[in-house]
Amino acid sequence: MSEPDGNFWRFLPYPALYKIFQHLNYKDLIAAGQVCKLWYEASLNDLLWKELFFKNFLVDRSVPVVTGKSWYGEFKRLCYHIPVVQTETLLEHTDQVLHVSFSHNGKYFATCSKDGYVTLWTSKYPAKVKYSRNMKYFKWKYTQYSQFNESDTLLLVSGVHFGTTHSTSGEIAVFNLARFELQCRVVNKPYDIFGTWYSDQYLLSGDLHWLAHLVSSSHLWLNKASQEAESELVPITHCLFRFYNRNASSIRAIMIANCLPNSEHATSNNKSDNGNDNSHEASSSQHGNPVSHKDIKWIPCDVKRAMSNSLFEKMRQSKDFPYPIWYNADYRKVESENAAEDSNSEEEMEEEERCHEDFEEGMSDSSVEPDIDLDRSVKTDKYLIFTTGYKTYTPHQIGFKRIQPFNFPKTMDPGPSLKERLVLFEQRKEQMRNAPSPLDPDWLDFDRVADKFSQVDHLIDLHGHIVGMGLSPDHRYLYVNSRSWPENYVISNPLDPPPIAQEIDIHVIDLVTLKQVGTMLRAHKAFTSNNECFFIFLDVCNEYVASGAEDKHGYLWDRHYGACLAKYPPRGRSEFRSFQPDGSGDVGDDFRRSHHQNLEVQR
Repeated sequence: MSEPDGNFWRFLPYPALYKIFQHLNYKDLIAAGQVCKLWYEASLNDLLWKELFFKNFLVDRSVPVVTGKSWYGEFKRLCYHIPVVQTETLLEHTDQVLHVSFSHNGKYFATCSKDGYVTLWTSKYPAKVKYSRNMKYFKWKYTQYSQFNESDTLLLVSGVHFGTTHSTSGEIAVFNLARFELQCRVVNKPYDIFGTWYSDQYLLSGDLHWLAHLVSSSHLWLNKASQEAESELVPITHCLFRFYNRNASSIRAIMIANCLPNSEHATSNNKSDNGNDNSHEASSSQHGNPVSHKDIKWIPCDVKRAMSNSLFEKMRQSKDFPYPIWYNADYRKVESENAAEDSNSEEEMEEEERCHEDFEEGMSDSSVEPDIDLDRSVKTDKYLIFTTGYKTYTPHQIGFKRIQPFNFPKTMDPGPSLKERLVLFEQRKEQMRNAPSPLDPDWLDFDRVADKFSQVDHLIDLHGHIVGMGLSPDHRYLYVNSRSWPENYVISNPLDPPPIAQEIDIHVIDLVTLKQVGTMLRAHKAFTSNNECFFIFLDVCNEYVASGAEDKHGYLWDRHYGACLAKYPPRGRSEFRSFQPDGSGDVGDDFRRSHHQNLEVQR
């Protein structure tokens, strides 16, 4: 019998090729796909790439592919389009960069540092300093946090005052972006309340009042962003809430989230769904058929090179490789429902971006002043989100308070005249002489004084020290950094908090149901002790979750699959580094906004 001709390989039936390709890794599968059209067709079978995806990215097999995408396309995206190539090192600051915030239109970012400066940068490559302000002029020790308002016309900057070692005094300053002029300064105590925007022209700050031993009250103030008033009867501040604090705790790290208009509908759907969820199977099987010959396109060499040199593969071999984020079925169901709605809103997003561009062009003219008196009326409820605690002074709970639409008063009631006040004062004085002196409230008995304070609507206890929080862009999910306590640890002294783990856990909370829908345990690390623990910021965009860590690395996870995609190497403490996708070259504005500018790395 004669030797078989080597050309018989091209006549192998498709099922045989599929069986053989099941034993190949992704590098060999790409190489095999360049042999001929038949092999290329077989190499793109999405069931092959589904198995390779689960194997290489350590993703749970119940996770569906992103709606409208293929497993091959997602494998390529996570290998090729994540921001891993360092493009710039910015050395403007002379000390640790504590926080980085990005404007909503993606054109600016602001940095805060222990050198006392707040710096506004243009985000186009190369990044340039647009404005910089030394806040030590106002007796600040350093700047710690910043946030752009909704229209990207104002920048909120939070800082820490000089003082004694145990001083908790801070301040918030607001700058306009037209000329970076100071518009207002607001006291903020304790400083780790940070402050946040309530609406486009109003912000929230805090104040702390001690009532008794280990008992205090946190007052949250609504402040006008521009505090210049022509009349003394024009109000610029309003006390919004007064919260009761026990065991030396206080309200910290406040943020505002929009209550979704379909909250009741989404909640009822989650409660009434008792059937089996088949959305996973439908999503993962829709791409199982092989492609036709008319769809064949040869894989570019740079794609092959990027995949073969995958940073993920090298990082996964490290012993400190972080675990993925695990989402439950509730999260996956909501995600699949939202994907269908998002696919129909691309035109609306493009129109909104054009409006932003027109607005920015108007601001670029120095002769044009932004209309700081025009506020966008708040017509929907909002959630006030904060950290607190009742077992010890370290924050271990997340509090939620629903805020109904609030109209800031235009004028204040002047009250009685001076003559009338003197008469009332004398009357009160006479009453005090004849009546027994009232007893001071027993501030330690919360049940008796509860009516004097605002009630928290909902609390979630994470049984650990909360060190960071971040909202998803749609305000649907809250991502939380937490360092867990030992299981079943009994706290006997609130001033002696439990020891905390070095590993930082990430918790995901659905702001419609106020339940946890995702968790990642034993992730990035922190080493500061429990009584000195500080905030480790994390940031969330449509596709990624990024967080700093005390191991001097930055970490990046994919939001949908939960896989850790990058572990950024340590550099100098005063450096801010920017990254772009591997091999992508000149990246467009849309891509930069969604992949690069939403990345925030601290320390």
